[in-house]
Amino acid sequence: MTAPLLPLVLLAGPTASGKSSLALALAEALGGTVINADSLQVYRDLRIVTARPTPAEEARVPHRLYGVLDGDDVCSAARWAGMAADAAREAWTAGRVPILVGGTGLYMKALTEGLAAIPDIPPDIRAAARARLEELGNAAFHADLAARDPDMAARLDPGNSQRLARAWEVLEATGRSLAWWQDQPPAPPPLSARTLTIVLDPEREALRAAIDARFAAMVEAGALDEVRALLARALPADRPVMKAVGVPDLAAHLRGDIDLATATARAQAATRQYAKRQRTWLRHQMRADLTLTPTLAAQYSETLAAQTIAFVRRFLLTV
Repeated sequence: MTAPLLPLVLLAGPTASGKSSLALALAEALGGTVINADSLQVYRDLRIVTARPTPAEEARVPHRLYGVLDGDDVCSAARWAGMAADAAREAWTAGRVPILVGGTGLYMKALTEGLAAIPDIPPDIRAAARARLEELGNAAFHADLAARDPDMAARLDPGNSQRLARAWEVLEATGRSLAWWQDQPPAPPPLSARTLTIVLDPEREALRAAIDARFAAMVEAGALDEVRALLARALPADRPVMKAVGVPDLAAHLRGDIDLATATARAQAATRQYAKRQRTWLRHQMRADLTLTPTLAAQYSETLAAQTIAFVRRFLLTV
């Protein structure tokens, strides 16, 4: 007789939607372990700028995959999925419910559905792709990619440096378009589980207000010192932490290029654009068992938490 699949809760949503507070409430009420599914919160350098849980919050329930990598490292969706699968198994072994929380939908998809089986890219090809992108700039690089690989170029936002470089390096290393690889049957996911997916989708204006207020609070909490320390490390420009939302703008202020008010406004605008991309991805790529639409995006609501806890509890009691 086959053993029943163990439960896994996915809590997704755009940045500043209140995911972390809700995940903490779920974990405390249901005996859960909170597992990070945010592509930047895996790095230890930027606790404030990436809105990682505070040390006090992490002490209340087990938290995994927060600040586990150095800023000089690069974490792919496949690598994260392997770490998350291990963290989920650790939670089950301890009799706890793994609760994945984050805004990187591709990471969650990699864990639950698997990814295209793209061969590993040699480091020299990866470095050359990023050097070429930095030399040409996004627009010219995207045009070059379109000339060689029009199908993949049509899928990409010219402003997304990471995905542009990825498309180029895969084409260089394998001789095939990343679009071709993405259209192949995915490799098996690293974890089998019975999943419940909850998506936070706040009203647009509420989310906008929450984003602006949160970034202003980050600056007050020491975001500038955090970015100053990061810049002192002189990491390569292609590292994910160097392109984290808010870092380029605060770095420009620290160099004396713009005043703090301008840097803050630019970072807030960039965060709103990032949240818009997250919402679009989640709406088209993730099937939700429960969608929550709070009117006050980042304001923690006991009523919202109680409703969600009851919903998850019913799921956990269902075989």
